[in-house]
Amino acid sequence: MKILVLADEESRYYWDFFSKDKIEDIDLILSCGDLKPEYLSFLATYAKVPILYVHGNHDDCYDETPPDGCICIEDQIYVYEGVRILGLGGSIRYKNGNYQYTQKEMKARVRKLWLRLKWHKGFDILLTHSPAYHVYDGEDKVHEGFEAFVELMDKYSPKYFIHGHIHMNYGTNNKRERVYKETRVINAYERYIIEYK
Repeated sequence: MKILVLADEESRYYWDFFSKDKIEDIDLILSCGDLKPEYLSFLATYAKVPILYVHGNHDDCYDETPPDGCICIEDQIYVYEGVRILGLGGSIRYKNGNYQYTQKEMKARVRKLWLRLKWHKGFDILLTHSPAYHVYDGEDKVHEGFEAFVELMDKYSPKYFIHGHIHMNYGTNNKRERVYKETRVINAYERYIIEYK
């Protein structure tokens, strides 16, 4: 399964220089947040596959104008072609905002999912906006990751943890792919394609 992942910055490759053939072989599109709803709506117009998303910390506008033709999977396990995708958007709270959480608040969100996690026997992809705490997160408060995501990876060992929020141009130490124990960690900044096997 070929999955297109997106986050943080609209890709000119898809928006300004779009052609249908660029997404013809894509089987699923996942958005990690902080993208204009119009951008996701535009892609949904041409994509023949679901576009699943979680919110970024700058996505308050989605409350008024959610992306048309896309599916929000916040606090859900969405199953597509047998792949279980857990969605948990938002960032660490650093100011007032609809999609910002303390460490305690994010842990409470995860606790509420215990029955779904048990029913689905875990998950294959963790889709978030923020990174995990001390797993390639930022050194400043704004880009601090969540402890709850580390706990989820430790307990369920998903194949992928896909996040945004850490822009690739933030520093020379940023990498697109890394590994945490048994999980491949993907930074979805702008656009990236993964082959899910």
